[in-house]
Amino acid sequence: QSCFQVSSYSSSMLGGRALQILGLTLPPDGRLLCRFKGEIEQQGIIDEEGHPYCISPLLYETGWISFDVSTDGTNFNRSGEYLSVHPSKADPSFEVTLVNSTLWQNYGTPNMAGQLTMTWNSSLIESKRVNVELWGYREVSRSTAGSSSLQAEISYLYSLGRNISNTGDFSFFPQPREKFSMWELGNIRITASSTSEGERNVQSLWSGGHVLAWHLEQSFRDDPSAWAQRKCLQWDDLERKLPDFLDELIDCPCSLAQARADTGRFHTDYSCNIETGSVCTYHPGSVHCVRAVQASSSHGSGQQCCYDNTGALVLTGDSVGGSTPDRAHDWGSPPYGEPPRVPGFSHWLHDVTSFCYCCLWSDLCHVYLNRRPSSGCRRYQPPKAGVVFGNLHFITFDGLSYTFNGRGEYYLFLSTDKNLSIQARTEQLKLKNVAMKENSSDVIEVRTAGDHLQVLRNQKILPFTEQRWMDLQGVFVFAPSPQNVTVIFSSGAAVELRLHEGAMTATVLLPVEFSNHSLGLLGWMNSDPSDDLTTRSGEVISANATQEEIFTFGAAWNISNMSSLFTYDSHYLLDSYFFPLSHDPAFVPAFSLPLKPDDTLAADMLSMCLGEGAQFCIHDTLISRSLAVGNATLRAYQHHQALMEALKPVVSCGWLPTPRNGKKNGTHYLEGKTLSFTCNEGYILYRSTERTCLQEGTWTGEQPYCITAINFLKLNEQNQLLSLWTLSKCL
Repeated sequence: QSCFQVSSYSSSMLGGRALQILGLTLPPDGRLLCRFKGEIEQQGIIDEEGHPYCISPLLYETGWISFDVSTDGTNFNRSGEYLSVHPSKADPSFEVTLVNSTLWQNYGTPNMAGQLTMTWNSSLIESKRVNVELWGYREVSRSTAGSSSLQAEISYLYSLGRNISNTGDFSFFPQPREKFSMWELGNIRITASSTSEGERNVQSLWSGGHVLAWHLEQSFRDDPSAWAQRKCLQWDDLERKLPDFLDELIDCPCSLAQARADTGRFHTDYSCNIETGSVCTYHPGSVHCVRAVQASSSHGSGQQCCYDNTGALVLTGDSVGGSTPDRAHDWGSPPYGEPPRVPGFSHWLHDVTSFCYCCLWSDLCHVYLNRRPSSGCRRYQPPKAGVVFGNLHFITFDGLSYTFNGRGEYYLFLSTDKNLSIQARTEQLKLKNVAMKENSSDVIEVRTAGDHLQVLRNQKILPFTEQRWMDLQGVFVFAPSPQNVTVIFSSGAAVELRLHEGAMTATVLLPVEFSNHSLGLLGWMNSDPSDDLTTRSGEVISANATQEEIFTFGAAWNISNMSSLFTYDSHYLLDSYFFPLSHDPAFVPAFSLPLKPDDTLAADMLSMCLGEGAQFCIHDTLISRSLAVGNATLRAYQHHQALMEALKPVVSCGWLPTPRNGKKNGTHYLEGKTLSFTCNEGYILYRSTERTCLQEGTWTGEQPYCITAINFLKLNEQNQLLSLWTLSKCL
């Protein structure tokens, strides 16, 4: 069976995008049958020039989707794959834009009325006339063999416009739809007018998912607050019957710095992103939110953590804009097709529509927050980070630094217990490739390719021209720029690769669960740097070893052909790394580089290489004879130090409530912070007026109460009597 590539290579999981099969030309009147995942068959398209296309189908999952094609209707002898992505991550130029999304989502509530408008790129639908359709999403209970389970359903509901001119915009005045009012979440779809209403898997454009306030029943228009209150209380009653998912969620990082640095377990929530200045609609008062990358194992739930402009974690106990966990992870999780694990839709159904009912359309937000309380950060432990940078300088997870200038392929990190292997290929005193795998995940390899990093999945190049984030088998890959790649594994381990001035830096972040389960060049992670230079046999090399002894230690961590994860896709790589020993014994670096007084680089180098990390900067400047290389090394070291500062553990004493009929001054709950309490007029503060968070993670004082003067006198009398009684017992 022959393989092919497609262009474009990605599509929203809602489907409808034409995927051109490259390297194949067919007669315009020929036959093309496309089969996705071995089960979804549909007719392909052949244009006038003989270019064949398959239309991506509507799916309930993300990731690389395999498909094959037949040109005779029987033999499927050509295969390829495309990337199915979360609707919010699809190419926005292929999306139907809902103009004034706030009006769309809140239509029918006070001051929300009038005409609704949508726009799209008319050139993407090759038809002079189009249909405008509404599709709905729900999760329904299905009974099979005596048991019931939820099943995801995306269905055509009705058309807003038929056979209208394809001008790229459409407006209408929405009317209540009693018959379809039970569908409260959905999408707009634009198709050519030649297609049948509701026909699946045809070339089309989709809007983003949204709450369908604009088509709800007349009773919603008559009294939206009362309608929403009923819905909120119904949701609350349903939540009471569902399994508790909160206990299995990871705690939030305590600070914004930690949240942005812990890339193995948390990733930016694009709806509240400090880097783009997005408005945090669902978290007012926050400036940045992150989501836990992994969904919880049992329930497919997600954690969301939000921070204010001081970098402090915002909690729902203090603000409606606080961090809220999700019953359904926004990005979904395997097995994707089963609710509540459907990417995007399950989250909107279980967590967003209810927010609209309780918080946006009625005054019952306390009901919502009672079911979605912030977890806080008392149990959060930041990861440990190890790095290799510059002309092969290493800083271990426990902070030991050394230089190993070997040429070959080595274990950066190895854990047989956790089944994670991270391997490094070095050449000419530089890091060239990093390959990695955890359990049965895809093998990911990142290598330098001129001025950018190239990513391979199972020895095939991954393109990042359309997508920055990819959901793969057991691993995620995020490439925000051609010089920056982060690989994220299911365990929460992450590998960050950065390229600057031709030099690759690799940072490995490991959760504390990897303590005492790490081997390789980045050391034995146990908070003790003295045993970081541990050999395969368990022998510990002194941290004060000579450069020659360290070189021998590093060389012994070479990999074998049997254990190699690397790609050898050229004669050069085969001859240099595959056939010879994986450590080149003929290459012996210079172990010392004395600075000569008459060196022309000396003055500029010494003025540049200052402060912490100067020794690495000087070493690399001298060995490369390049100030740019030395500066790149210094910057890499400084980046690592900033990362270590961001990941410093902090102590949280946990949230404190505001006394009833009083006020709490302060919302920071970390070590050294002090909260003060006051009472409203007519009330007296009983117990502590201030409480300070101690290093042990406990608060000083006692929880205060605001009570009336009469009750205050009664309590004092009771306390005096209790003291006298206690004293009499002691006499």
